[in-house]
Amino acid sequence: MGKKFACKDIGMQCGFEAHAADENALLQQIAQHAKSAHNMSNIDQATMAKIRAAIKEE
Repeated sequence: MGKKFACKDIGMQCGFEAHAADENALLQQIAQHAKSAHNMSNIDQATMAKIRAAIKEE
């Protein structure tokens, strides 16, 4: 079973969704998206906590 994440699940006005086999691969996709789409070169601890809480099983 894989993992999924959507920006909208943490309150962002963004249609991005990511799917991966495991959480580490998913977090890599999220980090790349955060940098390119949201100009976030670093994800702070509070945002990372929201991201981890919003990750769901597929």
